[in-house]
Amino acid sequence: MVKVIASTLRKGNVVDIDGRLYVVLTAENIHPGKGTPVTQLDMRRISDGTKISERYRTTEQVERAHVEDRPYTFLYSDGEGYHFMNPENYDQVAVQADVVGDQAAYLQEGMQVMLSVHEGNAIAIELPQRVVLEVVDTEPAMKGQTASSSYKPAVLSNGVRSAVPPHVGVGTRIVVMTADGSYVERAKD
Repeated sequence: MVKVIASTLRKGNVVDIDGRLYVVLTAENIHPGKGTPVTQLDMRRISDGTKISERYRTTEQVERAHVEDRPYTFLYSDGEGYHFMNPENYDQVAVQADVVGDQAAYLQEGMQVMLSVHEGNAIAIELPQRVVLEVVDTEPAMKGQTASSSYKPAVLSNGVRSAVPPHVGVGTRIVVMTADGSYVERAKD
């Protein structure tokens, strides 16, 4: 265990609170006009999935658990969970659906991810920042609509809804952020 300052914690970090492990879902540093700055942490208990929210003064010390981040390749998902393979030794690991969470929509066969492993159990997953997806449904471009900051709704090949520029049509491959599904650019392939 290593003690770290609360304000340095980020999404995916694992902390030890009263002998129980929690994975950080969101970490936000709040600086009110008056008073002490605080760090707001939303966390999920690894043992049973219970979500909690804690506030710490930004200078408070928090115990960070030792976790190994290893690269894995996504293989497939089934009733047991999501299956990943270690590209170095070809060991396979099944990760529970609650660990993957809503990021599951962005998983693609053969995708490289970082799994956080604690005592042989996968406890958190980090996807690449961007993925390429295809637009399967969107409104047709309106004539006279300039390329200003107007966006139109679109459904992507993974079922996620996003907003795309007017020039993007059905069948176009685009790059989106895995954090929120937002449009980045047209795919270069």
